[in-house]
Amino acid sequence: MNRSCVQLRDLPDKLLIFIFKQINNVEVLYSLFGVNERFDSILQDSICTNHFNFLKCSSRKFLSIFSSDIIFHRFCVEILPAIREKIQWLDADSSSMKQILCAADYPNSLGLGLFNIEEETIRSLFTGKKISRSNYNTNVNISM
Repeated sequence: MNRSCVQLRDLPDKLLIFIFKQINNVEVLYSLFGVNERFDSILQDSICTNHFNFLKCSSRKFLSIFSSDIIFHRFCVEILPAIREKIQWLDADSSSMKQILCAADYPNSLGLGLFNIEEETIRSLFTGKKISRSNYNTNVNISM
């Protein structure tokens, strides 16, 4: 029997897009962004970049999906600025929202979901000098 060694990079683009759609786009981007130009091109497709959910649900509470500060830092410093124009919606909790909003301008953003957030935090996020609600043409959904 002849064994073949098929690697991820050997798969056709359509199959890769299908696979990437089945996985959380934040995890896919963190894992594969910057690996090579072909993956970057596929990952910047609207399927992977238009809606980011930085949360996971755990017994009536939304928690950040980032398991470490290193992962979150890379996402905010490298990935979000690179794809900022393609992002249409962001969902995040109070512990990560400020860093996500400060990571880049999101000129095509249509919505923002804020979870586990205090009213005072909302005021500080949208009335400060660096972040202003007027900078975003978005709908804001808030869950406290």
